[in-house]
Amino acid sequence: MSEFDFDLFVIGAGSGGVRAARMAAAAGMRVAVAEDRYMGGTCVNVGCVPKKLFVYASSYSEAFEDAAAYGWEGQSGANFVWSRLRDNNAKEVGRLNGIYRNLLNNTGVQIIDGRAKLSGRQQVTVGSDSYTAERILVATGGWPFVPDFPGSEHVITSNEVFSMEDFPRRVLVVGGGYIAVEFAGIFAGLGAETHLSYRRELFLRGFDKDVRKFVRDEVGKKSVQLHFNHDVSAIEKQADGSLKVCAADGGVLEVDTVLYATGRKPNTQGLGLESLGVVVHKDGTIGVDDNFRSSVTSIYALGDVTGGPELTPVALAEAMALVKHWQSGKTAEIDYNNIPTAVFCQPNIGTVGLTEEEARQAGIPVVIFKSDFRAMRHSVSGRDERTLMKLVVDRESDKVIGVHMVGPDAGEIIQGLAVAMKAGATKTTFDQTIGIHPTAAEEFVTMRTPVAE
Repeated sequence: MSEFDFDLFVIGAGSGGVRAARMAAAAGMRVAVAEDRYMGGTCVNVGCVPKKLFVYASSYSEAFEDAAAYGWEGQSGANFVWSRLRDNNAKEVGRLNGIYRNLLNNTGVQIIDGRAKLSGRQQVTVGSDSYTAERILVATGGWPFVPDFPGSEHVITSNEVFSMEDFPRRVLVVGGGYIAVEFAGIFAGLGAETHLSYRRELFLRGFDKDVRKFVRDEVGKKSVQLHFNHDVSAIEKQADGSLKVCAADGGVLEVDTVLYATGRKPNTQGLGLESLGVVVHKDGTIGVDDNFRSSVTSIYALGDVTGGPELTPVALAEAMALVKHWQSGKTAEIDYNNIPTAVFCQPNIGTVGLTEEEARQAGIPVVIFKSDFRAMRHSVSGRDERTLMKLVVDRESDKVIGVHMVGPDAGEIIQGLAVAMKAGATKTTFDQTIGIHPTAAEEFVTMRTPVAE
């Protein structure tokens, strides 16, 4: 009989935690998972899933406008009902919560509702109950970060935006990453007067510069008022409930809601890690080795809390690699190169591999292929929206080392090309591939003329 209550105790029932718990239980381990807030994690509750649903919702306004050119009448009078979208989203999230619970229950994982805290190197406390485990896995994800400034108590984050009581007539989104750019498009598409504030000269730092400039121009066409080099210094609540936003340069904006999307921090506070000797870095991330083991041999961590790529599929891959490591004793195998990703701004971004800037900085001699065109559907609708496609090719090996797209369904297209890159596709491979006509995707296999140096 084991000296522990469980072989594995997982703190956090997000994407990585649930996957690790299920796989470990299927392998015969006795597993418990504790969750105090979001069954299924950020992605299911206040992240990827509801965000994508809201992007779908916001895209209908343009679809109604474009329909007229295709012979449809009576679309211009459509009204958006916020409460219906909000409540239907909540129902879908609730359905997914139930699925996650069933997945855990069906593999024999014990679910413990509550905030877990490490009370020993092999002990976890939830409320007034304590549990022992041979291994403990911390998979608590991230949490929205809002800087401290006068009036910061008046802002909301991505945690609250999906459940707002009323839809704002005027909104300011602050930030320059995925979440900020995505929500600016959502609010504008749903009919709000939308402002996007970023304290530097261009948003989406880390993406290919051509992509960033292209998205700036396209987002600016979609009723999003862009404020670059704009630093919010204070927010004052007015008598009518509206918000007066003061900028460092003296400018003033009056809005009804301010959404801060200024990054996320590891959700590691209050877990008791430091008192046990677990190395926690200044930014809150947990230090782990190649097998996701912390400085305390019985405590592991994966996903956003470790400072790697903050993406749901990465947490899932890490969870599978960790359980395989426990089973085989071999080093966990994770390839963090060429991870594809998408930003669901409007139009979408899809990208995999190196940016042109990264390739040049690494000293790789590159050849660039680029195409900028109007998608076929807009040749009839007349909408002023363009698509960008770009290939970064290693001149010496002919390998495609970066693929970037801005346009409808970019993520769907880039996922397939990520497989090709993983397989080592060269530019010659792309050239020899017959395209599907008429599609936007065929442009990736018909670009022949490189950009002049």
